[in-house]
Amino acid sequence: MLDAGQTETEALLEVNNIEVIYNHVILVLKGVSLNVPKGGITALLGGNGAGKTTTLKAISNLLHSERGEVTKGSILYRGEKVQGLSPSDLVQKGAIQVMEGRHCFEHLTVEENLMTGAYTRRASRGDIDADLNMVYDYFPRLKERRKSQAGYTSGGEQQMVAIGRALMSRPETILLDEPSMGLAPQLVEQIFEIVKSLNEEEGYTFLLAEQNTNVALRFAHYGYILESGRVVMDGPAADLRENPDVKEFYLGMSEEGRKSFRDVRSYRRRKRWLA
Repeated sequence: MLDAGQTETEALLEVNNIEVIYNHVILVLKGVSLNVPKGGITALLGGNGAGKTTTLKAISNLLHSERGEVTKGSILYRGEKVQGLSPSDLVQKGAIQVMEGRHCFEHLTVEENLMTGAYTRRASRGDIDADLNMVYDYFPRLKERRKSQAGYTSGGEQQMVAIGRALMSRPETILLDEPSMGLAPQLVEQIFEIVKSLNEEEGYTFLLAEQNTNVALRFAHYGYILESGRVVMDGPAADLRENPDVKEFYLGMSEEGRKSFRDVRSYRRRKRWLA
């Protein structure tokens, strides 16, 4: 676990100046670089279409199914290049992605969904049962619904299933894509509190892509802001929360008070952001 604002520690994941192209012609990421320190919560922020999901998919090697590819730069996990690995190989190395949209096997029960996360592990039944109990400790609602068909659970419960299934693979690093999407504010808060607990109590490292800048910066240690496929600002989360540009353009606040979404949406980005 990192203290808020702490960045000097082992870089578990390094993304170095990557470019991503779809269909051999559409340039989506334009020189994105970021570091994810071991034991930290790193937030990847920005609006819809900024390149957050593409960055996560580049790391977890899920681009090829969408005719995307990393054409420049490198991605290192524990100092080893990983962009040539399959997604399952990356999971074996300790990094797993939780996709946006709360993907689960709707026809399976909650517990069956969770158990699929341990499918590739070479572990004893006792170890797997212990991990399942850990998931239930963090998500008691899932224990209550463990025999329910996943397709009939709520959106919040399905998000918990998706995170719990990732935990069952015993990863070191979790790439969490838009955990707040479509959830009520109370559930968003609950999900992020669980992420914080998993980080502090179990030592999981998180890289989370999130449009909800306000909540993400309250729970993260460090943040990167993307605009149009580029990192335009980064820094300790506490500093970003107090940055006037972030307050105005992402938190809806300015020195004159809270701005309307229409005002924020139509801002002209300061040129120094892309310098």
